[in-house]
Amino acid sequence: MNIFKNWFRPLRLARNKYLLVIGLFTLVGVIGGYAYYALVGCNTGGCAITSSPVMSIIWGGMMGYLLPDFFIKQKS
Repeated sequence: MNIFKNWFRPLRLARNKYLLVIGLFTLVGVIGGYAYYALVGCNTGGCAITSSPVMSIIWGGMMGYLLPDFFIKQKS
């Protein structure tokens, strides 16, 4: 089982670089959320996330904020 232990190690960054990466991923998520609303959207208005641009932007921003935490950790 030691093979799997060393197989995936998150990248450790200093606090300022960590916050920069989190901010960039969040910005990309916001842009992606709006792009999804604009390009795919929902014609009927019954879709909870894609029927309004605000919800799409919030959803994309949250995903962008949460995604890098799998790969990048802050140095302690």
